[in-house]
Amino acid sequence: MVTVKICGVRRVADALLAIDAGADEIGLLVGQRHTSGDFISIETAAEIVAACAGRVTPVLVTHVEDPAAVHELAQRAGVSAIQVHSEMSPEAMGRLRELGARDGTGGYRLRKSWHVTGPESLVYGEAYRNVADAFLLDSVNAATGQVGGTGRAHDWSLSREIVERCTRDGGRSVPVILAGGLNPDNVAAAVRQVRPAGVDVNSGTKGPDGFKDEARVRALVRAAKAA
Repeated sequence: MVTVKICGVRRVADALLAIDAGADEIGLLVGQRHTSGDFISIETAAEIVAACAGRVTPVLVTHVEDPAAVHELAQRAGVSAIQVHSEMSPEAMGRLRELGARDGTGGYRLRKSWHVTGPESLVYGEAYRNVADAFLLDSVNAATGQVGGTGRAHDWSLSREIVERCTRDGGRSVPVILAGGLNPDNVAAAVRQVRPAGVDVNSGTKGPDGFKDEARVRALVRAAKAA
């Protein structure tokens, strides 16, 4: 069964909704460098993490590239899972892992964003294969400068090929999480076609007010798990 991450959580109520709906993870966006309306302060992130009390895995999602700065954000938020949603180098990700290992908490679980724009994207993750615990396949919107949270799906046939490369080809096997334009209506088809280890959804769970819509969150989790 795939794991489900509800990303772009901005308040405690939405985190508790995700937990009650059966989500495995929530995404907290801290450290903005690109266009997005879902980033929150480190103080709000820490408040949400505390409210979850171990009932869901909180993931720090950040555009920050400096490993020391990301380490500080993770420590302040109280998380051990980090989604590097920037062009942080493999070497810098290695340093981030070392920083996490030194603090006595067991180290970080690191995932790296992988933007699927076309066939040229297929080999992007090879450089990160030895430092990432998972990859997050996402879409971009060049017109708005968004890297994630675009509400746009990419070519799932490419995503499927990336999954096969990362889990079956020679080299270290790395789980792949699918994001980009997923919603309650298409997530089951996406899971069946791509066969990812998990799905990550932000805009597809929002209501008109920009916060999480209860019906959409519950339907999304239900559809993803059933697929």
